[in-house]
Formats: sequence, structure tokens, C-alpha cells
Amino acid sequence: MSYKHEIDADRCKGCGLCVEVCPKNVLEISEQVNTKGYFPAFQARPQDCIFCAICCTMCPDVAISINEIVEHAQKQEQGQG
Repeated sequence: MSYKHEIDADRCKGCGLCVEVCPKNVLEISEQVNTKGYFPAFQARPQDCIFCAICCTMCPDVAISINEIVEHAQKQEQGQG
């Protein structure tokens, strides 16, 4: 199974809780401002992410998600495409 880690930059207020709890030091606070004037978190080292979802649990703004990527072959087996 493959997973995708996403941060909704416009929802993130840059509190840094996710950065502090990440066991692999994947996240950092951006130097770029989002549409609401905050400096959001981003994956500085995505290759190190172990998809533990601690960041998702800690985010008070529900701006982080980890989703399973459905492989193309699995979709075909299930008759979905």
C-alpha cells in the first residue's frame, strides 16, 4: 500500500505542533505566507515520512491528512476503471 501525506496550506495556521511531534523531523514551517497571512507547515523531507499520522492527530486545524493511494491495477481488478 502507498500513502500520500497532504497539508492544506490555506487551513494551516503555522502553530508548529506537527513539527514538534514528528518522530522523523519531516515537517518545517514555511517562509511563504498562505492566503490567510500565516506561515504554514510543509514537508521539508517527504522521503523520510513513515505515515504514522501523529501530525494529523495533533493538528488543531485538521489541515493534515494521510490518504491511501489506490493503485491503478487494484481499480481494474475491482472493475472501477
